[in-house]
Amino acid sequence: MRFVHETLPQRVRLASGEATAAVAEEVTLLGATRVMVIASEREAGLAESVTTGLPVALTYDDVVMHVPVEVADRARAAADAAEADVIVTVGGGSTTGLGKAVALTTGLPIVAVPTTYAGSEATDVWGLTEGAVKTTGVDRRVLPRAVVYDATLMTGLPVDLSVASGLNALAHCVDSLWAPRTDPINAALAAEGARALRIGLPHVVADPHSIEGREQTIHGAYLAAVAFASAGSGLHHKICHVLGGRYDLPHAQTHAAVLPHVLALNVPNAPEADARLAAAFGTPTALAGLEQLRATVGAPRALRDHGFREDQVADAVAAVLPVVPPSNPTPVTTENLTALLRAVWEGADPA
Repeated sequence: MRFVHETLPQRVRLASGEATAAVAEEVTLLGATRVMVIASEREAGLAESVTTGLPVALTYDDVVMHVPVEVADRARAAADAAEADVIVTVGGGSTTGLGKAVALTTGLPIVAVPTTYAGSEATDVWGLTEGAVKTTGVDRRVLPRAVVYDATLMTGLPVDLSVASGLNALAHCVDSLWAPRTDPINAALAAEGARALRIGLPHVVADPHSIEGREQTIHGAYLAAVAFASAGSGLHHKICHVLGGRYDLPHAQTHAAVLPHVLALNVPNAPEADARLAAAFGTPTALAGLEQLRATVGAPRALRDHGFREDQVADAVAAVLPVVPPSNPTPVTTENLTALLRAVWEGADPA
């Protein structure tokens, strides 16, 4: 074995029912006295509860999917005007992403309180959208100093969004097995993350208020994100970043719909990844396991249901081809990428 693996420095707490106390302790450990709380209007009540007793200098709710540059600029100006010395994000990937955009230029530390399974809280990856182009980068300043997971905060997440978000997390596992910096450590994390998500998501669907199901899914999503942060962005994420930024498609649903098609494309030339995922799913093949899980939880299938048009396929192919990672197991061509995106648009059987 020859590899270099880097583990990101971060405190992580899973404390179901204890988010308020846990966040207060993390803010105190940072020595912060002027808190900028970032949460969407939908999460306002939850954010107020979680940050009770904190020295809040500003509550900011201008959260937009894919973090447009102008939204980030407004948030940075607001943080500066409030003289904030820490950011507390309460919400999903868009909320965490906005916190990261502020931290990128201000250096402010982040305490992240996720309410979905997006996984952004465990990575040092940032993303900004300008016009129709989504740009991502890696910077240690955007890695949250601490993450507080509380399963009780996720019991209100609707089942359909829970499923899409959980499959987004699963995509981190899958992509980590053939991304540019794949190594045995992040492959092991990805496999365990996939196993936990396979167990947790059906529990969430069967009983959305099940703490056990939510905690299993959190566990899997965190491991998935850690694996992804180490391995880097593979073909799946390159496709989804283009689709999300270029056509303003919903993040989690896009990942959920694209995932089985990328898996079907790559596993014929990635037998080790296929075996790892199959073992995690408890099925003969990875694709059989993923399709079984997707059927059980009622996964999103057709991107035409979420705003992607058939006449955009060729444009998307042209945008994705230049960013395909050289490490992808199956050579990507105009022909097979067109077939893949047309199948994603239609919701066709990935096999």
